[in-house]
Amino acid sequence: MAKKSPPRTKTGKLADFMCFAVYSANLAYSRVYKPVLEELGLTYPQYITIVCLWEEDAQTVKGLSEKLFLEPSTMTPMLKRLEAMGYVRRTRDTDDQRNLRISLTDAGRRLREKGFGFAEVTAKASGLTAEEFALLQKAVTRLRDNLVTASMASSG
Repeated sequence: MAKKSPPRTKTGKLADFMCFAVYSANLAYSRVYKPVLEELGLTYPQYITIVCLWEEDAQTVKGLSEKLFLEPSTMTPMLKRLEAMGYVRRTRDTDDQRNLRISLTDAGRRLREKGFGFAEVTAKASGLTAEEFALLQKAVTRLRDNLVTASMASSG
């Protein structure tokens, strides 16, 4: 049996647009974690890059850009800044010299302890229970994945 699409409102009010709800929630989220990021001296894209490298070190620029939904052309200047800050090291891939591998330095690994409070701050600010927060995160991730799949199908 096919799933029903969510009901559409006929008002056309901005508050009725899912895309605006996601966009404006992201902006509000950014305001909450801005002080934490400022304390770390990082932008949000820099922070999620570091987090991605905590999960798996020595990734290629292409691999990082795919995981973070950022263009390689966006990643390159950001990675250069992170390298200048002493958090990452960029080296040529030994298997394919065309690729750069990005690795955390000791300073980049130490950021992990400083950044641990980040999740608590944002979860508390959400006003959701731990269960509600986890369910919402799963739903938003599913929404993103479905939209990515749909955009790939329509462009191919």
